[in-house]
Amino acid sequence: MSGHSKWSQIKRQKGVTDAAKSRTFSRFARLITIESKKSGGNQTSPSLVSAVERAKAVNMPKENIERAIQKGTSKDAALLETVVYEFYGPGGVALIVDALTDNRNRTTQEIKHMISKAGHELGTPGGAAWAFTKSPDGTFSPNEPLEVLPEDEELLGVLLTQFDEHEDVQQVYTNARGYETTRE
Repeated sequence: MSGHSKWSQIKRQKGVTDAAKSRTFSRFARLITIESKKSGGNQTSPSLVSAVERAKAVNMPKENIERAIQKGTSKDAALLETVVYEFYGPGGVALIVDALTDNRNRTTQEIKHMISKAGHELGTPGGAAWAFTKSPDGTFSPNEPLEVLPEDEELLGVLLTQFDEHEDVQQVYTNARGYETTRE
Protein backbone atom coordinates (compact mmCIF):
# COMPACT_ATOMS: atom_id res chain seq x y z
CA MET A 1 0.00 0.00 0.00
CA SER A 2 2.47 2.53 -1.16
CA GLY A 3 1.47 6.19 -0.75
CA HIS A 4 -1.29 5.66 1.79
CA SER A 5 0.53 6.74 4.90
CA LYS A 6 -1.52 8.88 7.26
CA TRP A 7 1.62 10.81 8.20
CA SER A 8 2.37 11.74 4.59
CA GLN A 9 -1.16 13.11 4.18
CA ILE A 10 -0.86 15.15 7.37
CA LYS A 11 2.59 16.41 6.33
CA ARG A 12 1.30 17.50 2.92
CA GLN A 13 -1.74 19.29 4.37
CA LYS A 14 0.37 20.96 7.05
CA GLY A 15 2.83 22.12 4.40
CA VAL A 16 0.06 23.79 2.42
CA THR A 17 -1.45 25.58 5.44
CA ASP A 18 1.99 26.61 6.73
CA ALA A 19 2.88 28.13 3.35
CA ALA A 20 -0.38 30.12 3.30
CA LYS A 21 0.22 31.36 6.87
CA SER A 22 3.77 32.33 5.99
CA ARG A 23 2.61 34.44 3.02
CA THR A 24 -0.03 36.15 5.15
CA PHE A 25 2.36 36.82 8.03
CA SER A 26 5.04 38.24 5.73
CA ARG A 27 2.49 40.61 4.14
CA PHE A 28 1.38 41.88 7.52
CA ALA A 29 4.99 42.15 8.73
CA ARG A 30 5.80 44.39 5.77
CA LEU A 31 2.68 46.47 6.36
CA ILE A 32 3.51 46.89 10.05
CA THR A 33 7.09 47.82 9.16
CA ILE A 34 5.93 50.55 6.79
CA GLU A 35 3.37 51.91 9.26
CA SER A 36 6.01 51.87 12.01
CA LYS A 37 8.36 53.78 9.72
CA LYS A 38 5.67 56.36 8.90
CA SER A 39 4.80 56.88 12.56
CA GLY A 40 8.44 57.07 13.66
CA GLY A 41 7.98 54.14 16.04
CA ASN A 42 4.98 55.73 17.82
CA GLN A 43 2.97 52.64 18.76
CA THR A 44 -0.18 54.68 19.41
CA SER A 45 -0.38 55.86 15.79
CA PRO A 46 -3.84 54.94 14.42
CA SER A 47 -2.46 53.41 11.23
CA LEU A 48 0.06 51.28 13.14
CA VAL A 49 -2.57 50.21 15.68
CA SER A 50 -4.89 49.25 12.81
CA ALA A 51 -2.16 47.21 11.08
CA VAL A 52 -1.30 45.42 14.34
CA GLU A 53 -4.98 44.64 15.01
CA ARG A 54 -5.37 43.20 11.50
CA ALA A 55 -2.26 41.06 12.05
CA LYS A 56 -3.60 39.82 15.37
CA ALA A 57 -6.90 38.96 13.68
CA VAL A 58 -5.06 36.38 11.55
CA ASN A 59 -3.24 35.03 14.64
CA MET A 60 0.17 36.48 13.82
CA PRO A 61 2.56 35.76 16.72
CA LYS A 62 3.36 38.64 19.08
CA GLU A 63 7.11 38.20 18.49
CA ASN A 64 6.67 38.67 14.73
CA ILE A 65 4.63 41.84 15.30
CA GLU A 66 7.24 43.29 17.67
CA ARG A 67 10.04 42.39 15.26
CA ALA A 68 8.22 44.16 12.41
CA ILE A 69 7.72 47.30 14.53
CA GLN A 70 11.38 47.34 15.48
CA LYS A 71 12.41 46.83 11.86
CA GLY A 72 10.35 49.90 10.92
CA THR A 73 12.33 52.09 13.29
CA SER A 74 15.74 50.74 12.24
CA LYS A 75 17.83 51.95 9.32
CA ASP A 76 16.72 48.94 7.21
CA ALA A 77 13.20 50.38 6.98
CA ALA A 78 14.32 52.89 4.39
CA LEU A 79 14.55 50.03 1.92
CA LEU A 80 10.80 49.35 1.75
CA GLU A 81 8.56 51.44 -0.50
CA THR A 82 4.98 51.35 -1.68
CA VAL A 83 4.31 50.91 -5.40
CA VAL A 84 0.93 51.06 -7.17
CA TYR A 85 0.28 49.41 -10.56
CA GLU A 86 -2.79 50.00 -12.72
CA PHE A 87 -4.09 48.07 -15.71
CA TYR A 88 -7.18 46.65 -17.38
CA GLY A 89 -7.83 42.93 -17.04
CA PRO A 90 -10.26 40.39 -18.48
CA GLY A 91 -13.50 41.89 -19.76
CA GLY A 92 -12.21 45.46 -19.41
CA VAL A 93 -12.11 45.28 -15.61
CA ALA A 94 -9.94 47.99 -14.01
CA LEU A 95 -7.39 46.68 -11.51
CA ILE A 96 -5.12 48.48 -9.06
CA VAL A 97 -2.32 46.47 -7.45
CA ASP A 98 -0.81 47.89 -4.27
CA ALA A 99 2.64 46.43 -3.54
CA LEU A 100 5.26 46.90 -0.85
CA THR A 101 8.79 46.14 -1.99
CA ASP A 102 12.45 46.51 -1.22
CA ASN A 103 13.35 46.46 -4.93
CA ARG A 104 11.03 48.44 -7.20
CA ASN A 105 12.62 47.22 -10.45
CA ARG A 106 12.31 43.53 -9.54
CA THR A 107 8.70 43.85 -8.43
CA THR A 108 7.73 45.88 -11.51
CA GLN A 109 9.20 43.26 -13.83
CA GLU A 110 7.50 40.40 -11.97
CA ILE A 111 4.12 42.16 -12.06
CA LYS A 112 4.57 43.04 -15.75
CA HIS A 113 5.40 39.40 -16.50
CA MET A 114 2.30 38.11 -14.70
CA ILE A 115 0.10 40.61 -16.50
CA SER A 116 1.61 39.92 -19.93
CA LYS A 117 1.23 36.14 -19.46
CA ALA A 118 -2.47 36.79 -18.96
CA GLY A 119 -2.54 38.78 -22.22
CA HIS A 120 -2.74 42.29 -20.76
CA GLU A 121 -0.43 45.29 -20.46
CA LEU A 122 0.56 47.40 -17.49
CA GLY A 123 -1.13 50.79 -17.69
CA THR A 124 0.15 54.26 -16.97
CA PRO A 125 -0.33 55.81 -13.53
CA GLY A 126 -3.88 57.15 -13.30
CA GLY A 127 -5.04 55.05 -16.26
CA ALA A 128 -7.40 52.88 -14.21
CA ALA A 129 -7.74 55.07 -11.12
CA TRP A 130 -10.70 56.95 -12.62
CA ALA A 131 -12.87 53.88 -11.95
CA PHE A 132 -12.21 54.11 -8.20
CA THR A 133 -12.62 56.52 -5.33
CA LYS A 134 -9.68 56.72 -2.94
CA SER A 135 -10.60 56.94 0.73
CA PRO A 136 -8.57 58.88 3.33
CA ASP A 137 -7.05 55.64 4.66
CA GLY A 138 -5.60 54.86 1.21
CA THR A 139 -8.03 52.15 0.09
CA PHE A 140 -9.92 52.21 -3.19
CA SER A 141 -13.59 51.51 -3.77
CA PRO A 142 -15.12 51.18 -7.24
CA ASN A 143 -17.29 54.02 -8.51
CA GLU A 144 -19.55 51.63 -10.41
CA PRO A 145 -19.04 47.85 -10.18
CA LEU A 146 -18.80 46.20 -13.60
CA GLU A 147 -20.62 43.00 -14.57
CA VAL A 148 -18.21 40.35 -15.84
CA LEU A 149 -18.98 37.49 -18.23
CA PRO A 150 -18.44 33.97 -16.80
CA GLU A 151 -15.41 33.25 -19.02
CA ASP A 152 -13.81 36.57 -18.07
CA GLU A 153 -14.63 35.91 -14.42
CA GLU A 154 -12.63 32.68 -14.58
CA LEU A 155 -9.62 34.47 -16.12
CA LEU A 156 -9.90 37.21 -13.50
CA GLY A 157 -9.94 34.58 -10.73
CA VAL A 158 -6.72 33.04 -12.08
CA LEU A 159 -5.04 36.45 -12.26
CA LEU A 160 -6.13 37.37 -8.72
CA THR A 161 -4.80 34.04 -7.45
CA GLN A 162 -1.40 34.79 -9.02
CA PHE A 163 -1.34 38.18 -7.32
CA ASP A 164 -2.32 36.54 -4.04
CA GLU A 165 0.71 34.25 -4.26
CA HIS A 166 3.15 37.12 -4.95
CA GLU A 167 4.83 38.11 -1.70
CA ASP A 168 5.16 41.83 -2.49
CA VAL A 169 1.49 42.39 -3.38
CA GLN A 170 -0.40 43.79 -0.41
CA GLN A 171 -3.82 44.53 -1.89
CA VAL A 172 -5.62 44.18 -5.22
CA TYR A 173 -8.61 46.39 -6.06
CA THR A 174 -10.96 45.69 -8.94
CA ASN A 175 -14.23 47.14 -10.14
CA ALA A 176 -15.67 43.72 -11.07
CA ARG A 177 -18.94 43.05 -9.26
CA GLY A 178 -18.30 40.53 -6.48
CA TYR A 179 -14.52 41.14 -6.48
CA GLU A 180 -14.50 44.80 -5.41
CA THR A 181 -11.62 44.34 -2.97
CA THR A 182 -9.50 41.25 -2.75
CA ARG A 183 -7.18 40.18 0.03
CA GLU A 184 -6.49 42.28 3.04
